[in-house]
Amino acid sequence: MSITITPLTDPDYRPFSRRLVWLASGDHPVGSAYLRLNSKPTHEHLAELELSVHPADRRQGIGSRLLDAALQGASENDATTVLADATVGSAGDHFLAARGFAVALQLVYTRLTLADAKPSISPVAGYRLTSWTGVPPEGLIESFTDARGAMSDAPVGDIAYGDETWDVERSRQAAEAVAQRGDLLETVAALDESTGEVVAYTELVVPGDGQGDAQHYGTAVVPAHRGHGLARWLKAEQIRQTIIRHPKLAGLLTDTAATNDAMRRTNDSLGYRETHQLHRYQLQLS
Repeated sequence: MSITITPLTDPDYRPFSRRLVWLASGDHPVGSAYLRLNSKPTHEHLAELELSVHPADRRQGIGSRLLDAALQGASENDATTVLADATVGSAGDHFLAARGFAVALQLVYTRLTLADAKPSISPVAGYRLTSWTGVPPEGLIESFTDARGAMSDAPVGDIAYGDETWDVERSRQAAEAVAQRGDLLETVAALDESTGEVVAYTELVVPGDGQGDAQHYGTAVVPAHRGHGLARWLKAEQIRQTIIRHPKLAGLLTDTAATNDAMRRTNDSLGYRETHQLHRYQLQLS
């Protein structure tokens, strides 16, 4: 079967990114490649690749042809680093390693079965918890935005993501984007009782129908407030609230850098169990 690689128009435009798409087909589609290009100033050098070939059509050079098209697209759009994810030990894992990609970060994916969850709440003296759904309250959005900076030292392996800059408007837009797709962004935050400011938070995205699994987003503690158990307290409270608010929800999903020992211990203590590990590869184009 003769295979043709066809570039397609992708309508998935987002505020800070767009995608290029290629379809591999003969008598029928056999594979595809999606390349997300970033427009944020700190991420313009990065392109994110998703490539797949139907198992029955592998080992015929189709993946390599799709990869060549995607890498050319990255170069033509001034990206200098291409990122791609693959489950450890999968066909994609071997494919990327054989084509010059290097593992830049290893992630551990875990899941908490809510039917089995029995979170023990351990309050931390000097702090109190609050929670909200969607956009942060006006009285907290500024300190919440400042607290987002605590994610800047999260382990990212060898990937040069660049500095993330958050302002109040971006915090609003992030919450609104989740709502626009029909999901719920639920946040639990820790406030320093002496100042009333947000010093730690954890976020969870719940499917709009309240079923299936919810996905953790960020969990962060401002450096000056670390070492007191705030992350565990926050996540335990979020589990408790989720069980009450969403009784049809089955589980909570999260991923953590393999080197982030503190957060992995926190998740383990709350009952999260590993489902798989993932390699985040990168290829330098220049």
